[in-house]
Amino acid sequence: MHPDLPTGAAIRRGPLREGDRVQLTDPKGRLHTITLRRGGAFHTHRGAFHHDALIGKPEGTVVETAAGIEYMAFRPLLSDHVMSMPRGAAVIYPKDAGQIVTMADIFPGARVVEAGVGSGALTMSLLRAVGDGGSLLSIERREDFAAIARANVEGFFGSPHPAWRLEVGDLADVLPGAVEPGSVDRVVLDMLAPWENIGVVADALVPGGVFLAYVATTTQLSRLAEDLRDDGRFAEPTAWESLVREWHLEGLAVRPEHRMVGHTGFLLTTRRMAPGTTAPERRRRPAKGAYPTAEEDWTPEDLGERPVSEKRVRRVRRDVTGARVPGASVPAPPDAEAPPAGGGDTSPSHD
Repeated sequence: MHPDLPTGAAIRRGPLREGDRVQLTDPKGRLHTITLRRGGAFHTHRGAFHHDALIGKPEGTVVETAAGIEYMAFRPLLSDHVMSMPRGAAVIYPKDAGQIVTMADIFPGARVVEAGVGSGALTMSLLRAVGDGGSLLSIERREDFAAIARANVEGFFGSPHPAWRLEVGDLADVLPGAVEPGSVDRVVLDMLAPWENIGVVADALVPGGVFLAYVATTTQLSRLAEDLRDDGRFAEPTAWESLVREWHLEGLAVRPEHRMVGHTGFLLTTRRMAPGTTAPERRRRPAKGAYPTAEEDWTPEDLGERPVSEKRVRRVRRDVTGARVPGASVPAPPDAEAPPAGGGDTSPSHD
């Protein structure tokens, strides 16, 4: 360990070591993620090779199976890790995480709060941005999701991160007792009804602080924007989405790929006004009846989200933490190793 280096830096430098996660790429570009173990082996339908052939070697080493199939070996990048790690809830894609870090202006030393941790994908990007000298309070309603997120985040950094604090509970209940009023620089929410927490977020943010929300549908986006305007303590919100399309590169055959990462979610940002200051009213208000005013119960199914079965969450939590999960029928073996999501393929998934 190198105490003078930022958390996680040492395990991403130098030769490959036992316990490192390694991403293998075959001649067709297919990806597989393994964890190196002395005496271990990677098996395919066209031969195998031993992990010992990689341990002690530099990144970028090529190994060959008994059948002559070559694999490039690199440590996974953050984006690779996010797309291949075990997950209980759907993850925020790297394209959105990058937008969040930039557009919310997450800076080294920032005091950040996130709610709706899920599997911990965004948490890793936020911790990298705030650094060891910042602070990130992550709040997750579900204890099982929190356990999966903790295992994923600590597995990525190689140890607990000194800037991270993870709490289980509702944002409205946890946040007022966890931070001083007007002390938080940035708040990032990934939840079903973020408008329900506008009050506690406004109380926690410093003047000029950024509030960013990630929502899946236009109905959520509209409701949040209008409620922020009605609250009066925030500047005019801005909303957008990002689409990513890769390109095929082969000789003169340079063209867009047929598949792309399209809509994943909408991002909305706004700034906290100074205490006692009300944001100027918009010159144009939406037409009467533009959105429902009656209180309604929102469920994930109403918004088209696929429910996550309790059985799957227990299995993923057991695999990633290596611990017995309450309610699970079969205890995890002591040497259980978390399998990569999707059979090890780190190509984008639409779970």
